[in-house]
Amino acid sequence: MTSLKMDVTRRTLLAASAAAATIPLPALAAPVERFPIWPSSPPGGDGLSVRDEWVKRSPNGPADDIAWTHVATPMLNVVPAAQPNGGAILLIPGGGYVRVAVGREGSAQAWAFATRGFTVFELLYRLPHDGWAAGPNVSLQDAQRAMRLIRAGAAKWRFDRARVAAIGFSAGGHLTARLASRFGLKTYEPVDAADAQSARPIAAGLFFPVITLTEPAAHADSKRELLGADVTPERIARFSAENDLPADMSPTLVACAANDPVVRPANSLMMFAALQAAKVPSELHIFERGDHGLPLKEAGKDHPWPGLFERFARNHGL
Repeated sequence: MTSLKMDVTRRTLLAASAAAATIPLPALAAPVERFPIWPSSPPGGDGLSVRDEWVKRSPNGPADDIAWTHVATPMLNVVPAAQPNGGAILLIPGGGYVRVAVGREGSAQAWAFATRGFTVFELLYRLPHDGWAAGPNVSLQDAQRAMRLIRAGAAKWRFDRARVAAIGFSAGGHLTARLASRFGLKTYEPVDAADAQSARPIAAGLFFPVITLTEPAAHADSKRELLGADVTPERIARFSAENDLPADMSPTLVACAANDPVVRPANSLMMFAALQAAKVPSELHIFERGDHGLPLKEAGKDHPWPGLFERFARNHGL
């Protein structure tokens, strides 16, 4: 593993879990389980020599405040529910597709939903820049596989396999939006019985999400990492998450801060407009402040966004 010094701008970009370093884990929390999502090598890696590598997000930050710059072994962290309520959530962190901002001990966001009774699965997914055969769809492969594994393990982790939602932050919001709309897209050949499960989340939450790859609202790093030099109009449209939404897309909540300096709020507005046009059940929240990341606490009180998502998702079966 490697550790590199990161500047303030990069740390801001990776703020998929901005409060993770400052909010303590619940007392007597059960340990986090961690396991690879593929039974052997992930698909599409023939001839590659990718190694798992991570960096600290801040030189003086907590030991687990890390981001993965290269991912050879996609993983799930299982953050156990304090008192299981029968539901589960796949949590997809961000990082601009440059890296994946997730540690090994469960983020503050994951523990917040675990405290609400949900079993939370945090995804460490592969990145297009490592040369996987699926290209921009490599992260979607991992998200689809994760949803299927989660449902296949419902009895083990004590939740209803029909009650699995997905939430994503920043670039993870883009990936979550594509999972919610492209759950039926065949991105890999089945590898075991788990792949018979549905990859469709029962509800989706997109938080300060990257959505479009069109200018002027596109997030530059995400666009570059997904498309590389091939920025034809067809490819831009294909991988912009607001396009071609199916009627059976997961009900979706979108939320961001109006003062986000990293991903323009126009992304959230475009996604909500597309959801409404496709008649997908949807909800939009734009908070005055929050920068690139909605906190769990504001002025000493619980921020409303987790409760808003829980309410929305429960209205749709979670």
